[in-house]
Parts: sequence; structure tokens; C-alpha cells
Amino acid sequence: MGLSPGVKQTAFLVVGAGAAGLMAARELARVGKRVTILEARDRSGGRIYPLSIEEFGYPAEGGPEFVHGVATVTRAVMRGAGLALLRRGGKRWSTRSGALSLDEPSFPGWDRFYEALAAVTVDLPVAEFLATHFADPQYDRLRRAVTRTVEGYDAADPLRISTLALREEWMARDDGEHGRIANGHGALIAYLEAECRRHGAAIHFGAAVVAIEAARGGVAARCADGAVFEGGAVILTVPLPLLGDIALPPAARERAAKAADIGYGNVVKFLLRFASRWWADGTGQDLSDLSFLLTDAPVPTWWTQYPAEYPVLTGWFAGPKAARVSSLSEAELVEMGLASLAEIFDLSVDHLRGDLVASRAIDWGNDPFARGAYSYATPETRAAQAVLSKPAGDNIFFSGEALYAGPDMGTVEAALASGLETAQTILAAS
Repeated sequence: MGLSPGVKQTAFLVVGAGAAGLMAARELARVGKRVTILEARDRSGGRIYPLSIEEFGYPAEGGPEFVHGVATVTRAVMRGAGLALLRRGGKRWSTRSGALSLDEPSFPGWDRFYEALAAVTVDLPVAEFLATHFADPQYDRLRRAVTRTVEGYDAADPLRISTLALREEWMARDDGEHGRIANGHGALIAYLEAECRRHGAAIHFGAAVVAIEAARGGVAARCADGAVFEGGAVILTVPLPLLGDIALPPAARERAAKAADIGYGNVVKFLLRFASRWWADGTGQDLSDLSFLLTDAPVPTWWTQYPAEYPVLTGWFAGPKAARVSSLSEAELVEMGLASLAEIFDLSVDHLRGDLVASRAIDWGNDPFARGAYSYATPETRAAQAVLSKPAGDNIFFSGEALYAGPDMGTVEAALASGLETAQTILAAS
């Protein structure tokens, strides 16, 4: 296509101002490359979603909340931004044994599970691995524990998630403290956005890209509002489900189709602020240092902000089950969260509702610019990532947490690392 009036030109187009897009843009802009970022939302961050301090009393997170382990790239950005890590503390409790008690870190069968996991040579879905090695009734509890973790922590379908990827994740060396970023992930995004602007990158919000086309030795991005941006190359960092909404040249479309081999799960995150920390001493147990609570309630996982004493409980409902509540309104989801807490603590929903100060229930599957929470690896994912990540000479690059091939897939670390790697690949070839 030829250049037409109103077309804006740049060296690099970055589609998506989430962690991966901002990281790639910052790396290119800081060495003098002209960069334009196109973001469909009215803010940066993507699935990183900071909530107002006025609403919850602290920088609450509607999306990712924790820094998991060593997280090399995340910590490097934090150092640059002058952001501290708030170490996670407290005790894990559970009601899965029938009564509220300290959570057992392990139980019979785990040693054999890790032995079998270490011996896997041919990849297969986790559900198949469990059925093959742990079908005996004596392993019922172990199967449930593994399945719950896969669905909850990884937001994954046990029928799809890779056993080898799970082994890499669960058996990876972890030399870093787990915790939260002081002032939240929003502060990390604000820093990266400021860095991009400081180095001359332009950011356009409300720019929903619907097509990428060839243009005079480079590419053009066409937006839903008719705006067109031209560049020498484009980096697509949108969540996997959105790739299918962007018209691409045939070769790039063929590569993008491999995204179907990468798992993508959903999460509903609940944030409930109460007038007091009623769970700390009103349950018959001393839960003043409660960190995580694992249950069999409809919303099964809850956590506090301990050691901070904010009267907020955060609930987590993830994996294939999240699809079952996609038709519920936010108000109905909040009621689901309150009903779960009432069941866990043997309290009335009316009592909890009367103590409620603020609430959010964020169904990421219903977010039009996310359509889910984060990715996970299937047995076919590593091959798909190799196709998507490899430059194909068409000036179209794919990046984002779904393209990260290490043990931290599905995390902010994965997004930042992928954005960094993409920028380095481009710069190495220039």
C-alpha cells in the first residue's frame, strides 16, 4: 500500500502497552530507535490493573499481585524504578480436612509423585500422567491436590497442561523471596511508561489495531477508528485470544495460528474490603497472621495482605471452572465470594455484607482486551513458541508472556523477559 494522508510513520510499532510491550519499546527507544506504541485501552498495563487507594486503602491489584521467586528481569526493573519488595509472610491455613487447621505442606504419596515426575521422558497432559501413575484410590488426595494446584495457580486445564512444563515449574531452583511490589505492579508500569516517554516513544491510547499490512518495505497498523501507523517493523504483544482479531499477511497469519497450541486460562479475582479484620480473632482460632486460606468452598482460595493489616480478603477462582460463571454480573460474583466466606467461617452472608466497605470481582475472561488471565504450556507449546518467536523476515514479531519458554510462564516476569528478548533479537539483527 502507498503512503496516504494522515498516515503516521515511525521505525517500530509496538501493539500493546502491557509489560511486554513497554519493555520492548523501552529497550528500543533507549538506543535511539523511533517507537510508537498502540494500546486499545485508555491506560498502560494491560492485565496489570491497579485499583485506587481510596477504594481499598492501599494500592490493590486487580490483576497480578505477587513477584514469584528470583524473577531476574522484574527485579532489575524494580531496582531501576527504586521499588522495594514487600516480603510475603504469615501462615497458610486450610479447611480441606473438614476443620480450620494449619495447611499441611505434604502428605503420603508426594515423594512417589516427584519420582514419577522426574522420570517422564515423553510429554503428556497432567491428567493423563495422573491417570497413568496414580490411579489407585490411595492416591485420591494427591490427585485432587495436583489438579487443584494446576487449575488454581496455573489457571490451566489438567486435560491440556504439559507434564514436562509442570515439572520445570515445580522443580525449578528458586533463589528469590516471594512478595509484593511496594506500591503495586502499577508503579512498575508507571516507571516503564515514563521511561518510554523519556526516550521519545509515542503512546497512543484507544488505538485498537485491527490489521497489519505490508507497506513500502515495512508494515502498517490499521486501527478500528481508521487511523493508520507505518513502521519498519511491528511487535505484537496482545494476549493470545486477540491475535485472531487482527488481520495479518498470510505468512504471519500462519505463524499466529500456532497460538492455538498454547494454553490460556481464566481467573476471577475477588477483592473484599471489610470494616475490620474479623477473621483475625473471631473464628475461634488465632488467624492474626493468616496469609493464605485453602478451602473447598465455591471460591476456594483466599489471602490477606499480611504482614500489612488491611481488612481485605482476596479470592481466587481460576481454571476451567471460571467459564461456568461467565454470565454472572459483578454484583452476583461478589455475592458468590461472600457466600464462600460465610461457608468457610460459618457466618451469615448478611453479617458479612453488613461489614463490607468496598468490593470488586474481576472476571478477566469478560475483559474485551484480555479474554482470560494468562497462558500455560501444553505438550505442543514449546514448538509453537519456537515458530512464533523466530523472526520470519516479514518485519512482524510476536512477544508477550505466552511466548516465554522458561519456568515462569504466565507471570509478569515472563512478559518482561519476552519483551526484553524480542528487543534484543531486533537490535542484534540491525
